[in-house]
Amino acid sequence: MRNRIWLTLAFIVVLAIVSTWISLPGSDFDIGGFRAAHPVHRGLDLQGGLQVVLQARPVAGQTLDRDTLEGTRQTLERRVNGLGVSEPLIQTRGDDQVIIELPGVNDPQQAIAILQQTALLEIVDPLGQYLPPGTEVNTTLGPAEDAVGAEAVAPDATPGATPVSATPVAGTGTPDGPVYETIISGADLKNAYVTTGNTGMNRVVGFELQGDASSKFFQYTSSHLGQPMSIVIDKHVVSSPTINGAISTQGIIEGVPPTEVEDLVIQLKAGALAVPLDVIQSRTVGPTLGQDSLHKSILAGVIGLSVVALFMILYYRVPGLISVIALLIYTAVVFAIFKLLPVTLTLAGIAGFILSIGMAVDANVLIFARIKEELHLGRSLAAAVEYGFAHAWPSIRDSNITTMITTFILYLFGNYTGTSIITGFALTLFIGVVISMFTAITVTRTLLRVLVAIAPVDPRLWFGPSVAEPSTVAVAAD
Repeated sequence: MRNRIWLTLAFIVVLAIVSTWISLPGSDFDIGGFRAAHPVHRGLDLQGGLQVVLQARPVAGQTLDRDTLEGTRQTLERRVNGLGVSEPLIQTRGDDQVIIELPGVNDPQQAIAILQQTALLEIVDPLGQYLPPGTEVNTTLGPAEDAVGAEAVAPDATPGATPVSATPVAGTGTPDGPVYETIISGADLKNAYVTTGNTGMNRVVGFELQGDASSKFFQYTSSHLGQPMSIVIDKHVVSSPTINGAISTQGIIEGVPPTEVEDLVIQLKAGALAVPLDVIQSRTVGPTLGQDSLHKSILAGVIGLSVVALFMILYYRVPGLISVIALLIYTAVVFAIFKLLPVTLTLAGIAGFILSIGMAVDANVLIFARIKEELHLGRSLAAAVEYGFAHAWPSIRDSNITTMITTFILYLFGNYTGTSIITGFALTLFIGVVISMFTAITVTRTLLRVLVAIAPVDPRLWFGPSVAEPSTVAVAAD
């Protein structure tokens, strides 16, 4: 028994040291870049950024279901990753909305434009005629069939293929006119990247084809030498280069303004949206507001911890001091978990964390109250500690499990409705409750056992004079 107690104490000490090291701010005392690789992930309301609510707008004849909406969400997630945003949140809400939170975004308008654009890429056969840039055309490929991306495309991978560069203009075509055959689409792309055109001066989009698309494109360009083909984005012609040589796997996209090249590369890599989207709500949070909220949250947490610690020490004396030590270990472990998972901290998440601290203290209050009852019954201090924990455990277990079930329901509800405030609160509270059970039952009990083994056993030195007179009720010997 004694060996197990000391082994548990050694584990607690190591856990406390490691958790504190991970939780400390700054980059000092880093080992192999581990702490730098696990920073605190702050949400939109703590560091500022952009929140956008997008409404799906199906085209005529298109059915919007959960799978289509989820595919749109995944495409948006790939586009956001291309923006380089740290810890974005992209989730569906209901049956026709997507909520996107982009912490730290510097150019909200650019981000919205990239997210909202349908980006349907097609290289079509213009029936042997030159189609001016900006012409609106009908094709045999619909938006729902294109899974990758959209850009202006002009071939430039094979010697003799001379792309024709043109500047897009407003659509002037007749959408009810001929239906043009799509040769390849964005779904056939393997990669997209920024490169330079034939002159080496202008920035263009390079692309690579994959699978059967390479052979299909080679056959088409081989049999249509000297004829135009049209590069179409969202049913509008961007350019109509002349085919001067067979093209198989690679090409370039010209006719795109230089300032839009990188954005289009992102869209190409991410894919075309399964359904068009409208912005129904856009909210920008300034970094100053987020920083102010963070400072106030930290201040509230410090004040709350200090008041709780003072109360525990004044009311429960030595056990109260033990509970404060366990509470500090609890705080370090929880915050280390937040950084390792990682958990994106929001104001609501911090509120859930602080609430879980109160629940951790509540478990200690139940335990200490039971220990005092056992002392009043005439038990020795060592026996009172063991009986107190044993009798308090069912109440602690049931109350915490009930809370965890509630947080699970809140998390599912927040995910379904796209309410990040609810999910952040539920997640941090769940983690806090789980760790609070560990610290109350394992850390506090181990520290009390060690103290009983090495310190005087007079209960008055622990709880004060209130336990000096034991009850006359007979108690079985320890």
